[in-house]
Amino acid sequence: MDTTSISLLDQVRSGADERAWERFVTLYTPFLFSCAQRAGLDHHDSCELVQDVLLHLLSELPKFRYDDALHSFRGWLRTVTINKCRERFRKRVPSGLDQTIDLAAIEEEAFWEVEHRDFLARRAMQIMQDEFETRTWRACCEFIMSGRKAADIAAELGMSEAAVFMAKSRVLNRLRRELSGLVE
Repeated sequence: MDTTSISLLDQVRSGADERAWERFVTLYTPFLFSCAQRAGLDHHDSCELVQDVLLHLLSELPKFRYDDALHSFRGWLRTVTINKCRERFRKRVPSGLDQTIDLAAIEEEAFWEVEHRDFLARRAMQIMQDEFETRTWRACCEFIMSGRKAADIAAELGMSEAAVFMAKSRVLNRLRRELSGLVE
């Protein structure tokens, strides 16, 4: 995917780039599946929930207006996911029976605030890895995730310390663009 300054969310909302929707689905499917399983849905129902949420997003995203103060994407996605989970439960279980799904597990604000951000960052990193040379990627990961010194990484990878810092900067800038509008 090209590295424009337009966020993935804006690209999906406009509907002009089919690759943006594919990227969005690739990014969000594992997170939505995790939400479904966290709520106690079995594999089949989890797959159905993911499909329900994605179909809803496909039709409603063009109408969504991002506004930090009023309408975060994360908050909207949370509402859609919980409502679709409730719909799935109502279809599955006749009235009056004990609930077998735990909506409280996916309604927690902390889950959506922390897990959503962390899950998407990890998933975006997996997707983005192929966009960088192996040495660039490794330099960034060793520096950020392993906490190693730039000098040690540079010596190991046969590059300058400045190149290690540049690798970190390039990967993190790309990650910020990838997640722009998706993570508050």
